[in-house]
Amino acid sequence: MSASHKNLHSKLSIGGLLITLGIIYGDIGTSPLYVMKAILGDYAINSDIVLGGISCVFWTLTLQTTIKYVLITLSADNHGEGGIFALYALVKKTKIQWLIVPAIIGGSALLADGIITPPISISSAVEGIRAFYPKMETETIVYIVIAILFILFTIQQFGTKLVGKFFAPMMLIWFAMLGTLGAVQILDHPEVIRAINPYYAYHLLSIHPDGYFVLGFVFLCTTGAEALYSDMGHCGRKNIRISWIFVKTTLVLNYFGQAAYLITHEGKTLHQLGGDNPFYLIMPHWFLPFGIVVATLAAVIASQALISGSFTLINEAMRLNFWPKVKIKYPTEVKGQLYIPSINWLLFFGCVGIVLHFQKSGNMEHAYGLAIILCMIMTTILLNYYLIMKRVKLYFMVPLITIYLLIEFSFLIANITKFAEGGYVTLIIALMLISIMTIWYLAKKINKNYTKVVKIDDYKKVLMELSEDLSIPKYATHLVYMTNASRVDELEEKVIYSILQKRPKRADIYWFVHVNILTEPYKTQYKVTEIAKDDIYRIDFNLGFREPTKINLMFREVIRDMVKRGEVDITSRYESLNKNNIIGDFKFVLSEKFLSNDNDLRWHENIIMNSYFFIKKLSLSEERAFGLDSSSVKIEKFPMVLHAPENIGLTRIIVKKEGETNEA
Repeated sequence: MSASHKNLHSKLSIGGLLITLGIIYGDIGTSPLYVMKAILGDYAINSDIVLGGISCVFWTLTLQTTIKYVLITLSADNHGEGGIFALYALVKKTKIQWLIVPAIIGGSALLADGIITPPISISSAVEGIRAFYPKMETETIVYIVIAILFILFTIQQFGTKLVGKFFAPMMLIWFAMLGTLGAVQILDHPEVIRAINPYYAYHLLSIHPDGYFVLGFVFLCTTGAEALYSDMGHCGRKNIRISWIFVKTTLVLNYFGQAAYLITHEGKTLHQLGGDNPFYLIMPHWFLPFGIVVATLAAVIASQALISGSFTLINEAMRLNFWPKVKIKYPTEVKGQLYIPSINWLLFFGCVGIVLHFQKSGNMEHAYGLAIILCMIMTTILLNYYLIMKRVKLYFMVPLITIYLLIEFSFLIANITKFAEGGYVTLIIALMLISIMTIWYLAKKINKNYTKVVKIDDYKKVLMELSEDLSIPKYATHLVYMTNASRVDELEEKVIYSILQKRPKRADIYWFVHVNILTEPYKTQYKVTEIAKDDIYRIDFNLGFREPTKINLMFREVIRDMVKRGEVDITSRYESLNKNNIIGDFKFVLSEKFLSNDNDLRWHENIIMNSYFFIKKLSLSEERAFGLDSSSVKIEKFPMVLHAPENIGLTRIIVKKEGETNEA
């Protein structure tokens, strides 16, 4: 780990702790808005369910969030960065091919969660207005939620630098409010503390007929744990671990406070108590306006964290060849902060669709949790291989992973009961995302398997001679090809074909540029290989998987450095321009493949490749993906031939003489 990342994870400060509150805990911090409401539903309050449910919540937060994520998983950082793709990039070094499966499923499930979290958090908060105006129609609340979502997604393009300064103090107020409201109720009814005893959780799950069904809603209290791991790079491990003590305390106080209030009203429904959410019922009536505003702002902050996390996730997926190239903007100078317009508006329309489909947050609870538990199981599988990589003792690792797989599969089975009531929505979204990632990854793999490479030394002499051949009109002073060949002594056959046969391209200097995406997040290095002095050069860029691919700017910087060192002369070779020190022109050539009609594809390859080329039409063009200036780019189309039939079996007819034929 580099010194800066070591510093990030060992640095502890009041400012760092505050920023951590603002960035990391939005999702998990707003769960008291809907967890107890979901556990009770429309049924009469039953102390067994309340105490058993709150005991399950306490032990879920302890085992799942505190031990698994805060203590163990946060240790699995990739040069300071966290998240399922960062974890996959780490375990990828084991060379175990199938680990791509949990990475794709987990990443897709986390993105699907990003579509359901903003609607459920904001709807739960806004519905608090009903505590004041019980007759407010659901339609009005839906319009308010959509309006808030529209504002939230519109401001993404300006970056969150200014808004971020507001997040930390706002979340501090939110958590202080959670703790205070809960503590007041616990002081009135301290007997609720007995629910810390895991017997109450056991009693609910083993004896009560609705116990296992309740577990599906209990899980909602820990859904933000995966987002907490994903955002580790923004704040550092130590700040998260220390601030979690405060956050968990306030969450537990609020959950137990809601339970304390509920067990004193056993036999009644939430509706009979004058509301439909125990979170607002524990507030004094005079405090409600302030409480609703703070809850809504906290829900917006929770949504913001997930939107930013989705941008980071898609950026990582692109670099790992899981996602089509899409346009990325960098609204601020803050490292790692980015904005992806297509994903932003895709998320917005997804969120609006969820709000319109479910109408109420109570209905959304059924759709929530099923996708994210899949993500957690996939993280556990990858974490297992990380622990193997780190040579953790088997007597510690095997029981640990077994316990967590048992816990998470229990949650999965409990959540499957929600499938028909709304869980299908997030699973459909997750399956669509899994399909895109799988198609893109497999197509890239097929493409790589059928890409022919040649040794550059075999063509060095002819390229140097072509450069001097005055009978061929000059194509450009500097001709630049992007190459996927990872070895410096190799080149794709199509590049050689483009230079020598597809209209021979004479240039003074040939440049071959390769971009190598590393398994670590932040690195910008390059290497120059001189193949033939003043004729052929190769540049290899080694970029972290979170770094922007701005090849135009990077290439210019490399050329400037080479000129400064006296390694290359880039002035024009035209006599009139050379004596006036005019710099020669640079021309980039990119190859764009299309599926040839001469293919003899297997059925699954046919589906993958046709889907790939369809998605490719909707994605960013190669020159924009590489950040190249379109005025200096030439796109050449090449047919992609897979399994071409070697022998069609033609029969030649030989004409012997007039009027007489014979088959050969």
